[in-house]
Amino acid sequence: MTSADTAGAAGTAPVRVGVFGLLGSGNLGNDGSLEAVLGYLRTAHPDAAVDALCGGPEVVTARYGIPATRLHWYRGEYRTASRAGAVAGKALGKLVDVFRTAAWVRRHDVVIVPGMGVLEATLPLRPWGFPYSLFLLCASGRLLGTRVALVGVGAAPIRDRATRALVRRAARLAAYRSYRDDRSRDALREMGVDTAHDRVHPDLAFALPAPGASGPQGSPGPVCVGVMDFHGSNDDRARAGEIHRRYLDGTTRFVRALVEDGRPVRLLTGDACDATVVAAILDAVDSPLVTAAGADSLAGLMEETAAASAVVATRYHNLVCALKAGTPTLALSYAAKSDALMARMGLGAYCHPAREVDAGRLLEQFRDLEKRSAELRLTLAERNADVTRQLDDQFAQLTAALFPKTDRTDAHTHAHTHAVRKAP
Repeated sequence: MTSADTAGAAGTAPVRVGVFGLLGSGNLGNDGSLEAVLGYLRTAHPDAAVDALCGGPEVVTARYGIPATRLHWYRGEYRTASRAGAVAGKALGKLVDVFRTAAWVRRHDVVIVPGMGVLEATLPLRPWGFPYSLFLLCASGRLLGTRVALVGVGAAPIRDRATRALVRRAARLAAYRSYRDDRSRDALREMGVDTAHDRVHPDLAFALPAPGASGPQGSPGPVCVGVMDFHGSNDDRARAGEIHRRYLDGTTRFVRALVEDGRPVRLLTGDACDATVVAAILDAVDSPLVTAAGADSLAGLMEETAAASAVVATRYHNLVCALKAGTPTLALSYAAKSDALMARMGLGAYCHPAREVDAGRLLEQFRDLEKRSAELRLTLAERNADVTRQLDDQFAQLTAALFPKTDRTDAHTHAHTHAVRKAP
């Protein structure tokens, strides 16, 4: 019998909670944020009936054990439409999704958008893609009386007028907002949203269980290098190819230098599309010292980074995993969110621009990072303890804002970060 069945047998209807986003679509960071929120719900609100409207419903149901519905009616939503039939299908899908989204929202008391950079355009993005979907969600919530919560989300300044308008309107319509860093809240305020009552907390993925044993604290030792299929931001479309070539060339040179020093290298990814970068580096370096990790979750990435003596990574949630694991980390930073994260965790000096990877300079920074390894591990241990306390506060505030009538105890609310678990 499920928790919802138990509540029904007791004569009380379970609170109906929906989770929304590009979940189950191959991005490990997005799925990690979902896992953290599910852990909170199962600990603090075990009777809640939870389901999802998401990009990969089959994956979400299989991995997390909750019912899930496809986010878009048109299955080719994220494929480039060049033929008339595809263009017409996308256009019809936008109309159909108005009614599908509203019908789904209406079935819930609360809808949570768990983390993710849903209010930013730091990667290539079209306004009629996810920004439009988010606007439909928040507008439906406001019209139908369903509370929509943007929890621990990322935001950044957006130049494209249509995208900015949709994001701003969606944020205004949400019943609750919190952010993963100060820059996100500042960016939304600059876009014209009143953020006076909004809070900032660490990224939701920090609520996931930390890996057990830490890796070697001496050097030389294995190095994790997190790579990304990086082509710049939404504003860099005209020179995306050049940016990608520079990033790949600089990262490859850095990996080769590590191998020449006899260092084993584990290549990490964070999205299915990163596999092409891994293949290119493996082909270019051609050494048994370079291997590719097969982690398919943030838990797997944390285990990889915990076993390393140091990490150099691009994707935001690769950085989160390494920092959570307490491993000295250097960021190939592609957006302000990476700089903010590194500063929060006491490693602000160890950022290198992803758009202009200088292998020589990167190697110098890396060697300095390793010299300070013992000191930085202590810093990370202290910062992680503080992050855990802040996330306890985040979930307690979320309960107060979204579940005011549910029975709860402080023990339930504050124990969630130590009890996050996957559904069978």
